[in-house]
Amino acid sequence: MNIRKRLKAHPEVHTGALNDILFILLLFFLIVSTLANPNVIKVSNPKAKADTKAKQTVVITVDKDQQLYIGQKLIPFSELELQLKEILAKETDKPSVVINGDSTSHLGTTIKVMQIIKKLGATPVMAVDNSGAQ
Repeated sequence: MNIRKRLKAHPEVHTGALNDILFILLLFFLIVSTLANPNVIKVSNPKAKADTKAKQTVVITVDKDQQLYIGQKLIPFSELELQLKEILAKETDKPSVVINGDSTSHLGTTIKVMQIIKKLGATPVMAVDNSGAQ
């Protein structure tokens, strides 16, 4: 009588090469997915013969505390329209006013400033500062 246990062979799958194959497939699909974008529509963009950037006459800054600056000068909101009217009266062409808004400033203040700019006949241009955003 044989009392000893028989040694049974356990089936094993060697997966050493599987990692290499999966890595190569991953790279292949990443490269192919960036090259083949079905949502792209090819258009020919127009070419400008002259510089079409609007002249930036005035820069208004709205900081995180809702304080308004024309250039580097701090002004109260109640005097904004009067100050802008004086500056824009000196311009002959349709001026543009750049609004630099802090990323944490209230949108309502910026909209009120834009309404004043449009009321005075100038073009408002938005520029948002995201350098302080975390």
